[in-house]
Amino acid sequence: MTVQLKAVTRENWEEALTLRVKEEQKDFVPSVAVSIAKVYIKPDGENVSYLPFAIYDDQEMVGFIMHAYVEDTTDMYWINGFIIDESHQGKAYGKAAITEMIHWIVQRSPQCEKIQLTVLKNNEIACKLYESVGFQPTGDAFGGEDVWSLSVKI
Repeated sequence: MTVQLKAVTRENWEEALTLRVKEEQKDFVPSVAVSIAKVYIKPDGENVSYLPFAIYDDQEMVGFIMHAYVEDTTDMYWINGFIIDESHQGKAYGKAAITEMIHWIVQRSPQCEKIQLTVLKNNEIACKLYESVGFQPTGDAFGGEDVWSLSVKI
């Protein structure tokens, strides 16, 4: 497995829209279409930038993940809209993709001290995944979801 993050562009956006989670997971994450719409709608404010990525294993698209951030901050680096397509779940793509996203953020933004994400507490699979790469619940909530954080500075 060679997981890569590639920008969602005019060449691959339609394929990204076909990505689906299992029926019982649909309430846990927004659709790819909703995530991509955030890039242009900017629901969190004009100062927030959104970067949507397709997750690939070699040439096959297996998922989607988005990075939202506020430039020149140390703590406004977020991962959201993260899904692995239902046909590729259970194959370790989730952990590989989230790890790749963390590395990408740290390399691109050396001032970043923490990366955050939100998750519904009853999304047990996602909570286990996030915990396995070092995220911890902060006790805060955003949009009805628990905020988790990963310190990336020692």
